[in-house]
Amino acid sequence: MKVGIDMGTVQGGAPARLDIEELLATRLLVQGNSGSGKSHLLRRLLEQSAQWVQQVIIDPEGDFVTLSDRFGHVVVDGERTEAELVGIATRIRQHRVSCVLSLEGLEADEQMRAAGIFLNALFDADRDYWYPVLVVVDEAQLFAPAAGGEVSEEARKLSLGAMTNLMCRGRKRGLAGVIATQRLAKLAKNVAAEASNFLMGRTFLDIDMARAADLLGLDRRQAEMFRDLPRGSFVALGPALSRRPLPVTIGAVETSARSTSPKLMPLPDAPQDVEDLIFTPDPDEFARPPVRRAPPAPRPTTDILTELSRARPEPVQPEARAPAPEISVEERESLLDQALAEILANPDAAFRADAELFQDFLVRCRIRRVPGAPLSLPAFRRKMAVARSGVDPETAATDVWARALDLSRSVTEDLQGVFLLVAQAAVRGLACPSDARIARAYGTHSARRARRLLGYFEEQGLVVIHSDLAGHRIVAFPDLACETLPGDANGPDLADSHRDAAE
Repeated sequence: MKVGIDMGTVQGGAPARLDIEELLATRLLVQGNSGSGKSHLLRRLLEQSAQWVQQVIIDPEGDFVTLSDRFGHVVVDGERTEAELVGIATRIRQHRVSCVLSLEGLEADEQMRAAGIFLNALFDADRDYWYPVLVVVDEAQLFAPAAGGEVSEEARKLSLGAMTNLMCRGRKRGLAGVIATQRLAKLAKNVAAEASNFLMGRTFLDIDMARAADLLGLDRRQAEMFRDLPRGSFVALGPALSRRPLPVTIGAVETSARSTSPKLMPLPDAPQDVEDLIFTPDPDEFARPPVRRAPPAPRPTTDILTELSRARPEPVQPEARAPAPEISVEERESLLDQALAEILANPDAAFRADAELFQDFLVRCRIRRVPGAPLSLPAFRRKMAVARSGVDPETAATDVWARALDLSRSVTEDLQGVFLLVAQAAVRGLACPSDARIARAYGTHSARRARRLLGYFEEQGLVVIHSDLAGHRIVAFPDLACETLPGDANGPDLADSHRDAAE
């Protein structure tokens, strides 16, 4: 399934599409000098994808806090204790709320420390909360510098380690990094190298043009084109964008930053006594204390947690839609089964995290406009366990299968798929599944773990395992009064065999 968002236009006026699902797996690097339109590009990406995926923005200048008014992002002030930042980041993942971590007003050391703590907390979330998240880091060279600067070594290591985790190891945890930088030469190479998608904007220094051309597969003669790119124009490359370098003009945005580029305006008419006006001090001037810009006061943590606990507001729709037509329970279940079948048809689905599959399932249900409240994660896991068992419609309608479903509830959610896989073989009188097939049902490649799972079921009194004269395995279910036919434990994964035959 592809969810493409409109980033603008390509040459000829055709829309420039960005595949969000592919972006979640391959990450994105944006590069361009100040004034090239990087922030505008990020804002377009965030606005267009807000309804499809959870977003976390690391915002050093407070430019993206305006997303909260239009799209419901929670604004988190970075001037907090480590415990507060960890707690907020954990709840961000748990409740799947989009947020902006505003670091405006903090010193460079404090910005790096706050960003590092927040990103590490997102990375360390419990496995149950590994939902897909688009993590956008503006001015990434501040948080992943190529060399040490005036900041402390402790803050630099903390921030660089968090950025490395995001780009190198974040994909399995649902974290998809989108990093933007003014200069590639200032960005740590091990962070930049993990991106597979690129949007390269205007740049002037030879070293940055050479690195940009190298990432896009261009020669040095073609690198000169980066000097001539107008504001808001980028060269795109990557599996989520284009297989060949493609010039893209970024489209308009709905929100705006609090700060804008300076504009020319005429000078006022000079007064006649301009020298006296400038050099004569005000009598009260020395009595006034110096005025310094203070950082904005942070919101109380209780307010943040209260906002996180509320349901996320739905994006404002430009036009009211007609209510979804009423359908029967059977029709709704059929739509849900179709969405689930499409997901499980992917050979790699068995080895993807449940939270990632759940997010994919919800997107497919929205595309099909399935009415009613969406399934919860436990209900989705239960439905997926039944689907992975491979039970046929005739068997599913029998009383013995209903007893097998009840019996499966005595094991944990992650084991129900394995239990039902073996149970359906017993109910249907099929051969006992091989270790490879059982391992796939559990989401692993380890045959040893598959044997341990069967041993665990036997310890719980759910099954009895024995062998025939040829040494083939038989699994009996005393509560169901049935058992599998003998099966070779070291046999192949039948799912792989069927797939190879189809190919």
